Amino acid sequence: MDTLRFELSSASFTSAVAASSLHSHSRHFFSSLQLGRVGSSSPAITSVARTTVNEICTADELHYVPVPNSDWRVALWRYLPSPKAPKRKHPLLLLSGIGTNAVTYDLSPECSFARFMSGSGFDTWILEFRGAGLSSLSVDTNLEKPGGTLSSNNQQRIVSNLLENFISVSERLENVLDGGSKILGIQDRLSKRAGDFKQRLELIPHYNWDFDNYLEEDVPSAMDYVRTQTKPKDGKLLAVGHSMGGILLYALLSRCGFKGMDSGLAAVATLASTFDYSSSGTLLKYLLPMKEPAQAINLPIMPIDTMLAMVHPLMCRPPYALSWLTANISAPQMMDPEVIEKLVLNSLSTVPVKLLLQLTTAVDHGGLRDRTGTFCYKDHISKTNVPILALAGDWDIICPPDAVYDTVKLIPQHLATFKVLGSPGGPHYGHQDLISGRSAPNEVYPLITRFLQQHDEI
Repeated sequence: MDTLRFELSSASFTSAVAASSLHSHSRHFFSSLQLGRVGSSSPAITSVARTTVNEICTADELHYVPVPNSDWRVALWRYLPSPKAPKRKHPLLLLSGIGTNAVTYDLSPECSFARFMSGSGFDTWILEFRGAGLSSLSVDTNLEKPGGTLSSNNQQRIVSNLLENFISVSERLENVLDGGSKILGIQDRLSKRAGDFKQRLELIPHYNWDFDNYLEEDVPSAMDYVRTQTKPKDGKLLAVGHSMGGILLYALLSRCGFKGMDSGLAAVATLASTFDYSSSGTLLKYLLPMKEPAQAINLPIMPIDTMLAMVHPLMCRPPYALSWLTANISAPQMMDPEVIEKLVLNSLSTVPVKLLLQLTTAVDHGGLRDRTGTFCYKDHISKTNVPILALAGDWDIICPPDAVYDTVKLIPQHLATFKVLGSPGGPHYGHQDLISGRSAPNEVYPLITRFLQQHDEI
């Protein structure tokens, strides 16, 4: 198998390569995603600046796995279990939310779920889906191939126009807020980010996947690879998923239950995840009006990383004109400003509109459906035989507790554990706080560890 393994430390960068045509290099500079075949693979569309690999990947090892039926290779960050901790029987796979990378599970030394779990003895792996983080296009990818040159040029023009309009609105907003004195520096930031983004426009045709591609290709490839590397006796993995990552785990259990297949999972924990948002007061409902315009203009991608990086000063600095965006991420006082800044600037990725459009079905009556619209995932989650811990944040306005419970109530009672984090007097938990909030290491991490440990011993 054409896979790569990188062993990382603060002092050196060495590569162990499972292909004879590849060579080892030390402390070389790469763009954020050029970690595969050195100087050959194409990076994903990203707003992360050019830097050393050690400054990006904080894990012990970095692995690459080809994704079938695609030009992509997903990245797997591996955190080796502490030799001082109890030995575990199963490896642990972490799946993150839409448009996010592995950094979300390792934002700071004080709030690193990945390091907490490896310190508790779990061989911990974080999957970066195609297009996210350090995932990359294969060496022989033809950037002109998908859709043809004319289609590619049209897509690039549409996205470029979107960014130009976004820049124009943001510049006018800055002039209103600071009287044209340029104190906020938004225009300079906009120009730099837009310039960086436009250098990646030729990759747009390769952003052509949806939720089902993640479910049928990215996740199984990662699970097979982790299973091969760790060799659990029963062939099963433990898994934790946040937001879309949790939805993917639910969908895998639903599909396997429907087909009467073994899921390959020993136990699952989901954080702020559901199949069906329709009966809740989720903020996602306000995104539905954007669905038809995006389809009408054939918008191929949504550069959420670039757009949020552009407006970051308005979120976190006086006069805080867009501070309401922070409330979508975290409850007040739960994440330090520098941690939120790292989340916004370093953990986000560009996503295909195809992916967003399929996920909008989760806000419609009946919940998330497959790409054909004929398979309703929530209809079959009752057939699972895997223990599930489902956690919700009391102040999560993206996936409120009632939305989480809408899926939990369909799971066989003896397999489901449901808990809402937060208390009337605080602390409160927003969408990201379950992973990165200042109280998570004391309240959330031990809860997940105990659940996984219980089912690791069975």
